[in-house]
Amino acid sequence: MSDIDRPVIGSDAPARTCLRIHPRDNVGVALTDLPAGRQVTLDDECLQLADNVRAKHKFALSALAPGDIVTMYGVVVGKATRPIAAGGVITTENLAHATGDEQAVPGSRGWTAPDVSRFTDASFAGFHRPDGRVGTTNVWLVIPLVFCENRNIEVLRQCVADALGDDPYRDYKRMARRMLDDTPDDVSVPDTGADAIAASAPGRFPNVDGVRFLTHTLGCGGTDDDAQALCQLLAGYICHPNVAGATVLSLGCQKAQIGMLKAAVAERDPGALKTVDYFDQQSSSGEDALIRDALRSIFDGLAAANRVTRQPAPLSKLTLGVECGGSDGFSGISANPLVGAVVDRLVALGGSGILSEFPELCGVEHELIARCVDVPTAERFRQLIEAYQRHAAAVGADFAMNPSPGNIRDGLITDAMKSAGAAKKGGDSPVVDVLDYTEPHRRAGLSLLCSPGNDVESTTALAGSGANLIVFTTGLGTPTGNPVAPVLKIASNSEMAERMRDIIDFDAGPIVRGERDIGELADALLTLCIEVASGRHLSHAQRLSQHDFIPWKRGVSL
Repeated sequence: MSDIDRPVIGSDAPARTCLRIHPRDNVGVALTDLPAGRQVTLDDECLQLADNVRAKHKFALSALAPGDIVTMYGVVVGKATRPIAAGGVITTENLAHATGDEQAVPGSRGWTAPDVSRFTDASFAGFHRPDGRVGTTNVWLVIPLVFCENRNIEVLRQCVADALGDDPYRDYKRMARRMLDDTPDDVSVPDTGADAIAASAPGRFPNVDGVRFLTHTLGCGGTDDDAQALCQLLAGYICHPNVAGATVLSLGCQKAQIGMLKAAVAERDPGALKTVDYFDQQSSSGEDALIRDALRSIFDGLAAANRVTRQPAPLSKLTLGVECGGSDGFSGISANPLVGAVVDRLVALGGSGILSEFPELCGVEHELIARCVDVPTAERFRQLIEAYQRHAAAVGADFAMNPSPGNIRDGLITDAMKSAGAAKKGGDSPVVDVLDYTEPHRRAGLSLLCSPGNDVESTTALAGSGANLIVFTTGLGTPTGNPVAPVLKIASNSEMAERMRDIIDFDAGPIVRGERDIGELADALLTLCIEVASGRHLSHAQRLSQHDFIPWKRGVSL
């Protein structure tokens, strides 16, 4: 976080009851529930609250008339629709979405790289691929080209899980048997055959992190562009550095043809370095043969993948995808700028970050344009975000519809307010590239990726473009994961981090309380990222086998 973006704390800072994020802001943020009549002090000026203000919500620092602009994070986040008294709470009833019209010059925003001396000689243990990229995991993929094959994918998933004794839901199945049989907790439940295999057989493929079975609802019945986009996305997963190879199932008659996927894979892998086996059900002699051939492909692929071991790699080989979901009024104060500081550190070390979710960049476009390294990069960002807005408008939607009821309940009143905080995940480094949906990551440094605000569609897109590690901030809590890229969940507040500790990997709450600064925690979070990238620590999403995959049907999702 640059000096100008550091929270401005008043004389009541030791109690940390409220803060103003940016010197230009005309609203404050309540850090705890504050009653009407409470005296607060910001910038040595005393203010009496006119309303009850719940934690995470905002209040006016001076009286506002209808039409007055509301500024937060130093940017426009809304326009008053009713008179708001000084110390009055900001709500959806008195504030409407609005953004600024600032003009920006590409390359005009300077950047001072953070001190990364403690990481200069750091490395992670990754899987080196023939194309020079490095994976943080080593998985085999099983993919359907069309939703008609989802059932066969599930058959393969169960067969492989039983054969390898690798059933992530084994404990839940025991729980269900106890419930069904009304078995007391102190009475043991006999193992099933799969349980016995898991308990007795050592891992056959110790250098492989598992088999990932994707399902989806696309591949036919849509437009030609839908089919092409799906094939490009699947090619991004097949050619991902975290993926050893893939088994692909096709029905045969669908729009997303095997030839289309092969062409998309060849674009990313012109040397045919990645092993991919294709099976067409309508050309098969029967379902038994299809399943048998697919199983042979999977097990042969696992044997080949197991011959690759983790080796040291520089941090420049890390590409960090950043995402937020279930955001709250603290996300833009703690978790998001914390992740942005990690991105800045990684970029300073020669690595990369990818900032996605274009609907959640609405209102801060000028800031990102000023950070673009040149005019063509800035122009591509402008064109993509305007095209996205037109797609949304064509179906009667608007970026202003992005905040969810949970976002609003926890203090994110407008899309511009949500976006201003969400953009903090991208840190302050220059924007070196802008990627359209499914385009592969190309340059070291920070890239922008056109994706929707839908959590899983966006994390799916981040991995599809080559992020080999994803950091996901949340204020309300979410179990979201990804099939190929480890996902770490960062809590914006400690209460949620403790309550949902089975899904949260890192707590940014101490920033809100003023107990730890962002730089200190950024070093700690980058260290955790290195441990996860090296396979020495599993994120909670990995432990829970949270393998979410949803392709984006363009123009519909915010």
